[in-house]
Amino acid sequence: MARLTPLTKRRLRAFRTCRRGWWSLLLFTALFALSLGAEFIANDTPLLVRYKGDFYTPVLTDYAETVFGGDFDTPTDYRDPYMANKIQAEGWMFWPPIRFADDTIDFDLPAPAPAPPSLAHPLGTDDQGRDLVARILYGFRVSVCFGLLLTLVSTVAGVMAGAIQGYYGGHIDMIGQRFMEIWSGLPVLYLLIILSDMFKPGFWWLLGIMLLFSWMALVNVVRTEFLRGRNLDYVRAAKAMGVRDRNIMFRHILPNAMVATLTFLPFVLNGAITTLTSLDFLGFGMPPGSPSLGELLAQGKANLHAPWIGLSAFVVLSVTLTVLVFIGEAARDALDPNKNAS
Repeated sequence: MARLTPLTKRRLRAFRTCRRGWWSLLLFTALFALSLGAEFIANDTPLLVRYKGDFYTPVLTDYAETVFGGDFDTPTDYRDPYMANKIQAEGWMFWPPIRFADDTIDFDLPAPAPAPPSLAHPLGTDDQGRDLVARILYGFRVSVCFGLLLTLVSTVAGVMAGAIQGYYGGHIDMIGQRFMEIWSGLPVLYLLIILSDMFKPGFWWLLGIMLLFSWMALVNVVRTEFLRGRNLDYVRAAKAMGVRDRNIMFRHILPNAMVATLTFLPFVLNGAITTLTSLDFLGFGMPPGSPSLGELLAQGKANLHAPWIGLSAFVVLSVTLTVLVFIGEAARDALDPNKNAS
């Protein structure tokens, strides 16, 4: 198992010293971990069923009604009173804390949708009678997973582009910079709206569209480090010894460039989540019916008489973006050599 270098240990101590960033990282990790297990927290199927002495896991496997004494060979609706009574007569059901999935419509609301907060719906429901806690939990997972994937892919693309421009320089650097000036001058949000309207929206399609523009965020940072690093003595010595350019770029210069790059990653993730939320708010994001924080904000705007919708989405979104900013600031301070010289 690889040991941490003294420099890495010093940086980790500096990161933990920034209490705001450290607690933000713990909070974000806990929220993301909860969202990854959303099916075990909010679902319209039981986690475990005991029927006639046998155990079943409906949260993992679909069972036909006939398994529990039903009449049809179709997936069991465990919220149906008929099936619920049959199962309860021969066993029991263990439900998750929230008995609604993100797309479950509650037809037994005590008031017209959107219904206010209650014991069954702690944050109320949206305008279609779907539980807000479940919608937020699933929507948070979609937003963060989307942002993490976009950040990962755009980071790889941006680092590659910046490394090539900075290392070779000359005409390659000039052409790359002119292309970036033209590409970055395009109205990104308008183009995203146009492309999303032209094609059927979806998770992977939106990821590809946003990747067309998000890769530029890190190019200049990596390019600057490579422009500086290619003139260092050890790089010149490696070239004189016949070391391949690929090895020099990715084994000797890139580790130094990644220090500056890592400080930008939380902010890139922040921007990815914000852009997806904006598209969903405008109706050009995820497919209709998908759990989304932007869609909840749009519902809050359209239902001002139900403030719990907009407030719930706003609080979750603002807390998410705030903790990411705090994490980025802590990472920036921890990787700053001027603050960790001792």
